[in-house]
Amino acid sequence: MQTTDIVVIGGGAAGLFCAMTAAQRGRKVVVLEGSNRIGKKILMSGGGRCNFTHLHSTPRNFISDNPHYCKSALARFTPYDFVALVDKHGIAYHEKSPGQLFCDASSKKIVSMLSRECADANVIIKTDVNVGEVSQHAAGFRVDTSHGLFGSQSLVIATGGLSIPKMGASDFGYRVARQFDLPVLPTRAGLVPFTFTGAHHDMMQQLSGTSVNATVNARASFTDGLLFTHRGLSGPAALQSSSYWREGEFVDIDLAPGIDASDTLLAAKNDGSQQKIAAILRQSLPKALTQALADIVAPEQTTRALADWTNAALQALGERINQWRIKPSGTEGYRTAEVTLGGVDTRSLDSKTMMTRTVDGLYFIGEVVDVTGHLGGHNFQWAWASAHAAGQHA
Repeated sequence: MQTTDIVVIGGGAAGLFCAMTAAQRGRKVVVLEGSNRIGKKILMSGGGRCNFTHLHSTPRNFISDNPHYCKSALARFTPYDFVALVDKHGIAYHEKSPGQLFCDASSKKIVSMLSRECADANVIIKTDVNVGEVSQHAAGFRVDTSHGLFGSQSLVIATGGLSIPKMGASDFGYRVARQFDLPVLPTRAGLVPFTFTGAHHDMMQQLSGTSVNATVNARASFTDGLLFTHRGLSGPAALQSSSYWREGEFVDIDLAPGIDASDTLLAAKNDGSQQKIAAILRQSLPKALTQALADIVAPEQTTRALADWTNAALQALGERINQWRIKPSGTEGYRTAEVTLGGVDTRSLDSKTMMTRTVDGLYFIGEVVDVTGHLGGHNFQWAWASAHAAGQHA
């Protein structure tokens, strides 16, 4: 048996950051990664440029059944702490949207930074490791793997959730939690596109590639880009709302936030406008989208000039634009989801250390835990913060 102080299972953002933090305290750490390379999800994030944190990340940007749990870790390791590490390694970055930081070059820079920090602290990283049985014994834990047996005082589970299975996602972390009688809350895909069937699906296909700034409300409201796809709705506003949506519920969409579409259309008609509907709204909505909505609301009037529309039809179209209520058939699921909602119940974990309350030396960090961030770098910040908390104590 290969013995060490800490075994970290999972070589992603949280696992690597926890390993380097613990090793910098003088702890002997081994990271076991199932895939052929570390940091795969980091590499594909942010379009290959890694939105590595959000400067304005607060507990309000996270979803959890126990919403106060994340406060401690986030307060003790802030976005600026991670930025200081990025600066130390001379990685160039930019603020794409307010607070959202991306690498100027490639997400490989972040993986290289973590790899370098681990190497400098003498962390041992093993890839292509198939982890079998995990057990507890008097001296700590025993991990049976395809690379042999590992024994450790502490065991950190950083295996992520179920999102993007092609990247190696699995339910391993949840199985370990259940093995040690820890509660696991139901999981579902988050930050994921909506899908539709029937006439709505046909409409989405027709508008595929069309984008607009919109407000999407599904228990929580987000104003940002909305993208029509061949299967449904994507873009930041839809992805954010998907984390709050439940199957069978409606989604309310304002396609022209800040503009009363009914008043705009009726005022233009009163001015005697001979323009077509799409021309009147061209500053707010793409022509194809306006036409598609008009075809639904008043198909017999869509070819007419605005002045020839009835007031009732204009009112109905305006309401559809500002208050479009639509029911998704579902989402794209874990296949394209950026995160997994739910997971290990945080009530079973210490918020300062991430260690389980009932099993000494067992830690859960990152996505496997029931803490899920909004879009824009918040999930990476949770990975860094929760990993730092565990690394300081494991």
